[in-house]
Amino acid sequence: MDQALAFLAASPTDERTLTPSPQADIGWHTFLLYTVDYAAFCQRVAGFFIHHFPYDEEGAVTEDPAEVRERTLNAIRAAGYTVDKELWPVSSSCSQGGAPKSCGDDGGGGNPLPCGDHGNIPK
Repeated sequence: MDQALAFLAASPTDERTLTPSPQADIGWHTFLLYTVDYAAFCQRVAGFFIHHFPYDEEGAVTEDPAEVRERTLNAIRAAGYTVDKELWPVSSSCSQGGAPKSCGDDGGGGNPLPCGDHGNIPK
């Protein structure tokens, strides 16, 4: 869960699309179920509600998933959080809504992973 929170806290720090790992996305999906707490967290760390955008449509991939993954990890580190690299093998097929839209792959050049597989707790 801490990687999902770090991802969410880092999301507003970069205007480009950031994408969670499949494991971090599970945490994001879980947190979304607690709507009041999630909305309060978003307001506290971003000043606005952080929407979840799944990219399950054909042709959603517009950027190299490895580049998006590295950009995401760099944003998390730049925001002051620890990255648990074991939980970031690839990016998932969703984002916080930056542009252009991007999604991850299965690590083997195949189809994007479905959205729903998701260091420190954000301040």
